[in-house]
Amino acid sequence: MVAIASCRTAKVSGSVTSVGGARVTRCHVSNGTTVTMRRSSSSSTRKDTRGRWSGMDAGNDASDDQQDISRGREMVDSLFQGGQGMGGTHNAILSSQDYLSTAQRNFNNIEDGFYISPSFLDKISIHVAKNFLDLPKIKIPLILGIWGGKGQGKTFQCNLAYKKLGIAPIVMSAGELESGNAGEPAKLIRQRYREASDIVKKGRMSSLFINDLDAGAGRMGDATQYTVNNQMVNATLMNIADNPTNVQLPGVYKNEEIPRVPVVCTGNDFSTLYAPLIRDGRMEKYYWNPTREDRVGVCMGIFQHDNVDRDDVERLVDAFPGQSIDFFGALRARVYDDKVREWIQGTGVENIGKRLINSREGKVEFDKPVMVLNTLMHYGNMLVEEQENVKRVQLADEYMSGASLAGSSGSSLPETFKAK
Repeated sequence: MVAIASCRTAKVSGSVTSVGGARVTRCHVSNGTTVTMRRSSSSSTRKDTRGRWSGMDAGNDASDDQQDISRGREMVDSLFQGGQGMGGTHNAILSSQDYLSTAQRNFNNIEDGFYISPSFLDKISIHVAKNFLDLPKIKIPLILGIWGGKGQGKTFQCNLAYKKLGIAPIVMSAGELESGNAGEPAKLIRQRYREASDIVKKGRMSSLFINDLDAGAGRMGDATQYTVNNQMVNATLMNIADNPTNVQLPGVYKNEEIPRVPVVCTGNDFSTLYAPLIRDGRMEKYYWNPTREDRVGVCMGIFQHDNVDRDDVERLVDAFPGQSIDFFGALRARVYDDKVREWIQGTGVENIGKRLINSREGKVEFDKPVMVLNTLMHYGNMLVEEQENVKRVQLADEYMSGASLAGSSGSSLPETFKAK
């Protein structure tokens, strides 16, 4: 290119020829010298040999389907393209991250040393094994329903059991069982079940794990609205339980057999669910009521880094017999209040934001508090007192007549007004 530019600027004679597939430019300058530049045309030759349709080749295709959909807009009449946003047929509504599943869980962050109830592990392991075994002429319930009181550690026990068994579960929550679009939760259940089935097809055990099924699909008294999605979730789970190897997505009707996947659900009260769903042929029910040994074992895992011996843990558990297991986790967190209060006083209330968020000094660290039995009993009694205040003071009942004060049985109005 320099040679051609010099030829044009100096207005001298020049020639362009092709030698052996290369482009050769010669410029004859007035002083008798000749400037020659050879440019290879191999790049253009490669481009021509690939062809104009090379993008359709699977080995060379680097396109993005969602971007191709966007490029198609305005190429046909708008009547066939719909509106903007998710309503149109030529609008990219997925990013590359949306193709990846966010439901699969692994439990590499769960440390060893936590307690697994032998009866809990026995129930899950038998249920999983029976669903993967080929037992002749036996109807195996696909769903295992684990229910019990609030805060008893059902979900965490399931996670520990999954890790022990080497299972990669596909997890759903109760919030995904309702949607503004009719039929969306039922479709999602089928998608998640097929996703777990694909994991089994690749040679690893998997399971569909639904947290708090009764909160998303149950009826909590007459005040709870029963929606179309509630009906479809119950009907979809019933259909999957009856046909676990033939689960199709909506609109797909080909008979394709997929691997069977066990389903595990947790909840607090399964009597709120649709009765045909929880019958014995579809759901095997397990009431989780931890024994004293289970409670002590779980609490030993909670306090394993605090040097609390077993005798103190047993006394603590016996001192609060009516409390759930998560009460002791909240108790351990409450013990740190004094350390945090001392740090706030030393840092200053107005400076804690700068120290906690994007600080150059790194994370805040302080010594662990000493957890002795007297300290744990003190904070445990404080938590129980707060629970009693919630149960004793029914502000919702007193709202129309006057605000009640915590610990008082009457109204907050003076006695003189009450007498009148």
